[in-house]
Amino acid sequence: MRRISVPAGDVLHAMKCSDPGYNGFGEVYFSLVKQGAIKGWKRHRKVTLNLVVPNGAVRFVIYDDRSDSTACGKFVEHVLSAENYIRLTIAPMLWMSFEGVGAGESIIMDVTDQVHDQHESDRCALDAIKFNWSTER
Repeated sequence: MRRISVPAGDVLHAMKCSDPGYNGFGEVYFSLVKQGAIKGWKRHRKVTLNLVVPNGAVRFVIYDDRSDSTACGKFVEHVLSAENYIRLTIAPMLWMSFEGVGAGESIIMDVTDQVHDQHESDRCALDAIKFNWSTER
């Protein structure tokens, strides 16, 4: 993604309608996560997430439990930050959890392809999916 340096403060591109992962527009929202805090597992059944971290640093862990997937039972980790300024696209039916790893509070921007519907997603407790947050990186 493009980062344009300007003297008064950089411009950070997040998403264009021509980018991979763009499936239409539903909404954009921001989440804050404090350093050391872990937000529990969530899976969207229909929504595609497009995550960007413009300030701070966040470790995202994705878990695939789809029985027909070649990645079934596997974890994938990504750390997004101002220094590693990329967009992470998460397809429907993948579990995702995240941890604030930047100093203070980090900001996550999410561009979704559908408007939020509380009945469209599933949640489970952090310990329901066996991932060792203290050692795995």
